[in-house]
Amino acid sequence: MDNGHKVAIITGATSGIGRIMALALAEQGMKLVLPVRNMGKGKGLKEEIMQKTASARVDLFECRLDSMDSIRQFVSEFKNNHKKLHLLLNNAGTWENVRKESVDGIEYNFAVNHLAPFLMTNLLLDELRAAAPARVVTVSSMAHKQTRMRFDDLEGKKSWGSMQSYAQSKLANILFTRRLARELQGSGVTANCLHPGVVSTSLFDKLPAWLRKPLELIMISSEKGAQTGIYLSISGEVAHITGTYFAKKKPARISRQASDNEAADRLWDISLKYTGLTSA
Repeated sequence: MDNGHKVAIITGATSGIGRIMALALAEQGMKLVLPVRNMGKGKGLKEEIMQKTASARVDLFECRLDSMDSIRQFVSEFKNNHKKLHLLLNNAGTWENVRKESVDGIEYNFAVNHLAPFLMTNLLLDELRAAAPARVVTVSSMAHKQTRMRFDDLEGKKSWGSMQSYAQSKLANILFTRRLARELQGSGVTANCLHPGVVSTSLFDKLPAWLRKPLELIMISSEKGAQTGIYLSISGEVAHITGTYFAKKKPARISRQASDNEAADRLWDISLKYTGLTSA
């Protein structure tokens, strides 16, 4: 099937690497379904896409990734219009520098960076399987190497730190991807994740200067940071690769904690309970 018949969902598409990936996938002919928090920004992105690719097809839906009800509503609306999903690109992410909670009362980094893609992906598994070959691509980070899953305090209620919280959520992305790949084995749906690089985006705006300044020395542009995500979304070279973490368009090493299958299984079961899902 050519890209002109394919449907892609991209989260976090209104800025940063998400915007670049949306533009690239629209140019490839994919129909884009974009859950956006800010409809004004969403409409601006749609106009930009249509200006650059006149034949592009873009649907916008209001969706808050810090609200499970909002995610469920978006998925319901998607299913009303589509029976198949060829690409789910879990790109949206946040890095909070003070502890706060989501609409559902869950620590914000964990809720938005892990539970949101976990819930959305699981709710869309039937549509992904129906579209096989299909792909799930999740944006993680090399920051995952800075921590472990603190199963005794996942939400940092006992002890919270900005870097630890963010890094744990990115570690969760990899564990989720590896466990998802096992769940989808033989279905024709692949699941991979990536480190985009230290990209100069609004993700770092909330960080204190002492943490942001060193990162600025190694930051790359959104255009460069989007390349691995685009590659995993459309390249035939990775059509049969699954459960793998990429950086610079190549499989990359993960931490020992990220390769722990027992931790992946444990996180999966805990996430099912958080999201109210009984099974995949």
